[in-house]
Amino acid sequence: MAFFIRWLWKYLNYLIIFFTPLLILPLPLIIPSLESRCGYVIILMALFWCTECIPLAITALLPVILFPMMGIMESSEVCIQYLKDSNMLFIGGLLVAIAVEHWNLHKRIALRVLLLIGVKPALLMMGFMVTTAFLSMWISNTASTAMMLPITSAVLQQLSDTEAQAEVREMDLVTSKAGPEGLENQAFEMDDTTEDRASKEEQKYLNLSKGLSLSVCYASSIGGTATLTGTTPNLILKGQVDELFPGNGDIINFASWFGFSFPNMVLMLATSWLWLQFMYLGFKYSEKSSGCVANKDGDTEAYQVMKEEYKKLGSMSFAEVSVLVLFVLLVLLWFTREPGFMPGWGSVLFNKDKPYVTDGTVAIFMSTLFFIIPSQMPRCWKANVDGPPPALLNWDVVHEKMPWNIILLLGGGFALARGSETSGLSLWLGQSLAPLQSIPPFAISILLCMLVAAFTECFSNTATTTLFLPVLASMATAMKLHPLYVMLPCTICASLAFMLPVATPPNAIAFSYGNLKVIDMAKAGFILNIFGVLTINIALHTWGMAMFDLHTFPDWANVTTTP
Repeated sequence: MAFFIRWLWKYLNYLIIFFTPLLILPLPLIIPSLESRCGYVIILMALFWCTECIPLAITALLPVILFPMMGIMESSEVCIQYLKDSNMLFIGGLLVAIAVEHWNLHKRIALRVLLLIGVKPALLMMGFMVTTAFLSMWISNTASTAMMLPITSAVLQQLSDTEAQAEVREMDLVTSKAGPEGLENQAFEMDDTTEDRASKEEQKYLNLSKGLSLSVCYASSIGGTATLTGTTPNLILKGQVDELFPGNGDIINFASWFGFSFPNMVLMLATSWLWLQFMYLGFKYSEKSSGCVANKDGDTEAYQVMKEEYKKLGSMSFAEVSVLVLFVLLVLLWFTREPGFMPGWGSVLFNKDKPYVTDGTVAIFMSTLFFIIPSQMPRCWKANVDGPPPALLNWDVVHEKMPWNIILLLGGGFALARGSETSGLSLWLGQSLAPLQSIPPFAISILLCMLVAAFTECFSNTATTTLFLPVLASMATAMKLHPLYVMLPCTICASLAFMLPVATPPNAIAFSYGNLKVIDMAKAGFILNIFGVLTINIALHTWGMAMFDLHTFPDWANVTTTP
């Protein structure tokens, strides 16, 4: 029996791949309609995504095979869904992030912020969280976590070593004052307390280490929600809204997303800091007992560790300055294209009758400059035997660091949304969910947010948003709710993966350092999930209502689809 169970577990993925399509095959056979065929494809992909029996990106390609074979969509129409404007925005944003990482600009920014904040425990945690969240707004959550955790470990190790040296000096001082007569009695007393003191110190630094590790991985997930390119679910929402409601007037762009999500990110970050401070440091945590009180010059050992790391980077090179200038210019162009409260340069120069220029256009234009601008200052008067200097980016670096699988995942989601609309499945789902109109909208929003937050703990946040958003859009139109009223908070909740190491790569990286247990992450993450759902709904029902007119049902959402 044990051998059979081991064999079953070993070949489980193959069994899922083979038997899952057969088990759900009666659905399109018993109900021969386009809606049931599309439902078959969505259920099959959902099960494959949840079990990860084959790579997520390969599952995302199934509509290319199944939609034409089942007569839902033509192959040319399916394939065109895999490279839309949202994909171009994602690619452009990633190219900028790759350039920032390639020239170590993110590490310079991180260390500079930490040096400004200092090394007191509460402020140290805040500094790591603010820095990680800021970096995650622009580069991948995984990269920001992987960069910040080694800095955390180095600072903690130096704090521990410094306090140990201080205790040795204190014991030497006590011994010298005791004199020959009291030396023997003093030795007995010191032996009695040494073991207890060592145990307390070890536990104190273990708690501090746990708190800082969790603060980094949580801040990376929270920071990614602040910008449209910060994490994949945000772009999936934009793509789905543009696909399902083509007349929405570019309601989701970089500026509008930032205006809603950045204050919410700050609120979630502050809440997370307070909770981790309470769990692992305590509000009565003594700076004196922490061993990291800075003197007037800020000249502590831990401070010196970060200072030395910053010195190793040297002065800013021409390449770093160029990347920083292009990055700032990109953000400014994103913000001013369609700021909302006034005409932007996009509508004045290009988009007078049609939306010719989008955020994706800006992202690709600015990222193209990284392959043109040289990485060294050109010197015409000085001959270079090695030829001209290389550009800021080259394709080998991009090919190595670009997550191409995410592009396919985005495309798969857009194909599912288009297939649901074409087959009439979206209309059927909307009519089926119409009885939910009797439930207050705020209760629906909270319940859906909790459902998505629980789902994303076990499954990919990309797969979660891809599966949920078309259903939420259908439900909103059936209930005459603004689609963003349910789609927007659930998209952000898909990033609230705080409870399990497998929930998201930042959690797994923090867990791999060995100072965390699953129960530590589960206890801290469960409360943070609740806080996250509450803060997102507070944002939704305050400034979100004013920004997007969520109390109305817009004309562009009144879409009737016929099979």
